[in-house]
Amino acid sequence: MPKKVVAIVGSYRKGGTIDSAIDAILDGALEAGAEVEKIYLIDRQIKSCRNCRVCTQEAGLRRGVCVLQDDMDDILNRIDAADALVLGSPMNFYTVTAATKSFMERLVCYAYWPWGAGGPKFRNKQHSKQAVVVASSAAPAFVARLSSDIVGLLKRVAKLLGAKKPRVLFIGMAAMEEKQALPQKVRAKAKALGEALA
Repeated sequence: MPKKVVAIVGSYRKGGTIDSAIDAILDGALEAGAEVEKIYLIDRQIKSCRNCRVCTQEAGLRRGVCVLQDDMDDILNRIDAADALVLGSPMNFYTVTAATKSFMERLVCYAYWPWGAGGPKFRNKQHSKQAVVVASSAAPAFVARLSSDIVGLLKRVAKLLGAKKPRVLFIGMAAMEEKQALPQKVRAKAKALGEALA
């Protein structure tokens, strides 16, 4: 049975650097026999978390149920059913995009945090999924990685969603042109990462 790879795109630019890199990863996975799916956060309705913590009150391994009615439950069902994940966001003001941040805040449902407890306990103890996190910056990669924890943030999200040890694709100098082509070296690395996911 082929592996299922689900990609979450947190970029605002379809066809931009992050989207193109994720396409190359998915191309590699598809060519290696996986089933692939790409979800654009900008195309989905994801309401802002109210921090009501209703989803965190019941114990158990199953994620909590959110009171908000939108597309988040469908997205999380697809992620939960996947064998591998790709999470991507460009760096905006030293962190992920607002679309990605809204998605991330809603992941509190993966924690058990009853009132009176000092902090949350994450429900998912199994880390069996493969994952790749993709980030980009207008700055050179080494400068951007030193000035931001965007990679660490995306890796923590991947682990929360069941990934064991996410691989990283970081693309620097990604805003030199309005419509910048993905460098061939980056595309080749992305395809290889996709093949490894499959």
